Amino acid sequence: MIQTSADPVEDILKRGIKDRWYPVLPSSMLTIEKPVSRRILGYKIALWRDTEGNAHAVEDHCPHRGAPLSLGANLGDRLQCPYHGVEVDCTGKVRKVPGSPGCKLDGSRPTRMFHVREVADVIFLYNATDPHLEEPPELILPEQITSPEFSSFLCYCEWKSDYRMVIDNVADPMHGAFLHKMSHSMSEGETEAKFVTTDTEHGFIFEKEGQRGVNFDWSEFADTNLFWQRLEIPYPKTGGPGGNFHIIGMYVPINDRLCAVFHWRCRPLTGWQKDTWRFLYKNRLEARHWHVLEQDRVALEGVLWKNRQI
Repeated sequence: MIQTSADPVEDILKRGIKDRWYPVLPSSMLTIEKPVSRRILGYKIALWRDTEGNAHAVEDHCPHRGAPLSLGANLGDRLQCPYHGVEVDCTGKVRKVPGSPGCKLDGSRPTRMFHVREVADVIFLYNATDPHLEEPPELILPEQITSPEFSSFLCYCEWKSDYRMVIDNVADPMHGAFLHKMSHSMSEGETEAKFVTTDTEHGFIFEKEGQRGVNFDWSEFADTNLFWQRLEIPYPKTGGPGGNFHIIGMYVPINDRLCAVFHWRCRPLTGWQKDTWRFLYKNRLEARHWHVLEQDRVALEGVLWKNRQI
C-alpha cells in the first residue's frame, strides 16, 4: 500500500506520474487460464487474457460489493465477480447483474479501465487521469527493444526500494566505478570526473566529460509518453559479437518500499551473430549480469528515500 503524506506533489510522485505508459507485468506472468491481481501505480488491477490471447486490465474491485474481480471467472472480454456473478467488461462497463437484471448498476460504467499494449515481452498500461479515456497516445519505445536490428532479453525483478532510487541509480554513471568495480566489464575508467548534460529530443544525456567507451560513462533519460532510461557498457571480445552492451530500464512503484524493475539487455545483431550471442548470453553472461544487478539491489534496499542527499 502507498501511504499518503502532507505533500500533494510527493503523493503524486510516489504513485507514478499520470498520463504516461508504464510496464506492469512480464507477458509470461499472464496466461489465458487465470486472471492476475497486481498492485501497482497506486491501484489494485485485474489483468486477464481473452480467448485470442489479448491482454485486458480494469481496477480489481467489483462495483457491486467490492470483491476482487481477479478471483472470478474469465469470460473472454469480461470478468465475472465470484461474489454475486456481476460481469464487468474490459471497458469498465457492467454487462450483467444476474441477481437484479435491469437495475441501476446494469449497463453502467463505474469501473476504471486501463488501455493495454503488449510489446517486447511486457504488458504496458496507460495510467490515465480519466478512468474511461477513449484513446491513449501512442506507446513509443526505444529502438533497442523494437527494431529487428537488435536482439534483447527481458530481465524482471522486484526490489524493496522506492522506484525513484532506482531511477537515480541508473542516471548516475559514477557509481559504476565503485560499486561495480569488480565486474567483468566495469573495472576501467576514472573515479573522479566532471559531468555534463546534453539535451535530446525527448530528454537528456548525463555523462562523464571526456570519457566514452571505457565504463558506464553516460546515461540517457527520455519521456516519450513513457519514462525510460538507456546506457551502454563496453564489452570485451570475450563477450561475443555485437559491440557495446545496451541496457534499457523502466521502474514502477508497487508501494512505498517495493518497485517493479524492468531491464532489457540488448545488442545490435542479426543473423548468425545474433544466434551466437543469444547462446553465449544464456550460458555464460546472464549470471554475471544478475550479479551486477544484485550489487545495485543490496545498495538501494539499504537507502530510505527521505534520507538521500542530492
